[in-house]
Amino acid sequence: MKKQRAFLKWAGGKYSLVEDIKRHLPAAEVLVEPFVGAGSIFLNADYERYILADINPDLINLYNLLKTDPVMYISEARRWFIPDNNRKDFYLSTRKAFNESDDILFRSLAFLYMNRFGFNGLCRYNKKGGFNVPFGSYKKPYFPEAELEFFAEKAKKAEFVCVNYRDSFAMAPQGAVIYCDPPYAPLSTTANFTSYAGGGFSLDDQARLADVAEKTALERDIPVLISNHDTALTRRLYHGAKLNVVKVKRTISRNGAGRNKVDELLALFSPSE
Repeated sequence: MKKQRAFLKWAGGKYSLVEDIKRHLPAAEVLVEPFVGAGSIFLNADYERYILADINPDLINLYNLLKTDPVMYISEARRWFIPDNNRKDFYLSTRKAFNESDDILFRSLAFLYMNRFGFNGLCRYNKKGGFNVPFGSYKKPYFPEAELEFFAEKAKKAEFVCVNYRDSFAMAPQGAVIYCDPPYAPLSTTANFTSYAGGGFSLDDQARLADVAEKTALERDIPVLISNHDTALTRRLYHGAKLNVVKVKRTISRNGAGRNKVDELLALFSPSE
């Protein structure tokens, strides 16, 4: 089966790891994702239904709009992808309007536009909650029409919720499996560690997530798979899990020459037999 791409560009997206992650995801009726991001695992998995969460309301509002009214959303979004909008001044004025608006349709359309016309598909907010990714200067940004249509069709089986990971764990029913793709632990204690949706994901959060995952597996019989960097810290945090190492290409320095293989850890917390 052909791998499906997400319609959003996403730092740390799991497209390249889909096969490895699917191989380690237990069979279940429901897949719960507390950190859905661009949704590469959801798009390529085969479950009866999905509970997909993220703490970024812009992301979840966009997904719910696309699910409920895909024809309207896609036709409105298409209008943004014209050469005249591929200018720094238009991008910056859109970003300013986005940060001042609370209109869900406008924000959802501008979010996709900024994702494709902004720098590297980053999704980043300042401390006040303002989107602050710079203009991307691409020749011709791609309008992901087929990817939007595929997502909208598959979204019929999904529930999208804007909650934190603890609340999404609580929503997991019996017969579910949980896949977590949290913001990754730093490769070193000096690595700068930016957040995706305001309020960063600290080392304490990494530890709490591991704790909730282990308890959920042991006390509720719901298996939990977590992906993260393979470091001494993450191995300590996931000591109660079955660990699998995956090699993946990832840019870890600002110049292209810094593309090194960084090991990824897939930690599976299973119910006790």
